[in-house]
Amino acid sequence: MTTVYDVPPDKLIAKIVDKIRTDDTFQPPEWTPYVKTGTHKEKPPTQDDWWYIRTAAVLRKIYLYGPIGVVHLANEFGGAKDRGSKPYKHVKGSRAIIRGVVQQLEKAEYISSVRGKGRSMTPKGQSFLDNAAHEVLTEIIKENPELGKY
Repeated sequence: MTTVYDVPPDKLIAKIVDKIRTDDTFQPPEWTPYVKTGTHKEKPPTQDDWWYIRTAAVLRKIYLYGPIGVVHLANEFGGAKDRGSKPYKHVKGSRAIIRGVVQQLEKAEYISSVRGKGRSMTPKGQSFLDNAAHEVLTEIIKENPELGKY
C-alpha cells in the first residue's frame, strides 16, 4: 500500500492542491492577498493559490507528525528573520493562517482535535492522502517505466 512516505513531497502537495481546489470547504479568506506568511517575510506570497498549497502542506505535516498543535505547525512554517546587523534568528510562521487552515481541514473531517495534544488525522483524511500518494506513484511509474520493476 502506498503512503505519504513513499512519494516526493512536492508532487504529493501538487496533487492534493488539485483535489482540494474543487472542494467548496476550502476557500481562501478575503484577506489572503494582503497578508504575509510570517514576520520573517518582507512581502506577501506571489502565488495566487498559496492558500491551497499551505493547506496541503499542513495536512501532510499533520499526517507525518500528528498529533501536533498549531504552535508547532507555525514553527514548521517559520524561517530566519533578518534583524539588520544582528545575526538571523528563527521565528514562527503566522498562527492565524495555520488556525484558518486547520479549521477548514476539521470542517472537511480530514483531521480531528485531540484534547491537550493538538490535531491528528481521521481515517477519512488518511485515506485521502494515501489515495493521492498512490496516484502520484502511478504517475511517476508511467513517466519512468523502469521504476515499475522494483
